Amino acid sequence: MRPLRTAIAGVLLGVTLLSGCGSNDTATPAPAPLASAAPAASSGPFPVTVQAANGPVTIPAKPQRIVSLSPTATESLFAIGAGPQVTAVDDQSNFPAEAPKTDLSGFKPNVEAITGRNPDLVIVSNDLEGVVAGLGKVGVPVLVLTAATEIDDAYAEIEKLGTATGNRAKADEVVAGMKQKLADLAAAAPKAELTYYHELDVTPYAATSTTFIGQIYALFGLENIADAAPDAAGGYPKLSAEFVAKADPDLIFLADVKCCRQNAKALAERPGWSGLKAVENGDVVELDDDVASRWGPRVVDLAEAIGAGVAKAAG
Repeated sequence: MRPLRTAIAGVLLGVTLLSGCGSNDTATPAPAPLASAAPAASSGPFPVTVQAANGPVTIPAKPQRIVSLSPTATESLFAIGAGPQVTAVDDQSNFPAEAPKTDLSGFKPNVEAITGRNPDLVIVSNDLEGVVAGLGKVGVPVLVLTAATEIDDAYAEIEKLGTATGNRAKADEVVAGMKQKLADLAAAAPKAELTYYHELDVTPYAATSTTFIGQIYALFGLENIADAAPDAAGGYPKLSAEFVAKADPDLIFLADVKCCRQNAKALAERPGWSGLKAVENGDVVELDDDVASRWGPRVVDLAEAIGAGVAKAAG
C-alpha cells in the first residue's frame, strides 16, 4: 500500500486522489485549479454545452456509452440515474457495486484503450497523458471535472453531469437532498469548542480549513489544528508527529484506514501519541478512505461520521 496518501492531498489535490486504497499512483502535491463553478449552460434537449475545466464542451446527443475515469464522477452518475448509460469505469471506481469496473486507468489514461470502448462521452478528473486532445481527434467529447475546492463546486459538478447525460432533474434532486441533509446534520450537532486533526496518510499529511474537506468539518464548528501549520502547502500541509502531539486535538479523524491500516491502536504506538486526549478518550474516528476522498453524493456519509464523532466527544 502506498505510504504517501497525498492521494487526497490528491483526490482533493486534483487527481482522483485517494480513489481508494487500491491505487499505487502518487497524487500531485498541490491542488489543481478548479474550473468555474457556474452552472451548466443548458438542461434541455440536446445538443447541450457544459462548462468544464477544459472549457465549454458540446455534447451532440444524449450519451449512451459513457466511460468514467473518475471515481467521484462514477458515484455521481449512478446517483443521478445515469447508471444505465455508463458502459465502463476506471479501475478505482469501486462504488456503487454495479459500476462496470475495468482495467482502464484514470491516472494514466490510454486513448487507444478508451476508444476501444466506443464511448460517446468520457469523464476524467484531470487532463493527463493528453487524453482530451487524443479523444478530441476522434470526435469523443471529454468532460474534465477536477477536484472540488468548495462544497458548492461539488454541487455544480453533479448538476453538470445531470445536464451532460440528460438527467438534470434527478441531479437537482440529489443536490437539494445533499444540502438539506448537511444542514440538518450541522443543526443537530452539539455546540462544543473542539479541536480536530484529519489525517490523509501516515506521513502525516493533513487538510486545512481552506480545503473542501475542511469546509465539511467547519459545518460542525470544529477548530482545525492544521490551520496553524507553518507551511499550508495549498491547504494540505505535511505535519510532524511532534506538531500533532503538541496540538493534542480533541478528535482525530483517520482517512488512511484501508490504505495504511491505521486505527486508534496504531496511533497509540506512535512516539508521543499514546497520551493524546483523542487516543485516551476513544475519540479516534475511523473514516472510509474512499468516502473521505471523494466529493460526490457520499459527502453526506462523511458528514454523518463527523457528526457522530462530535456528538460522542461532546457527550
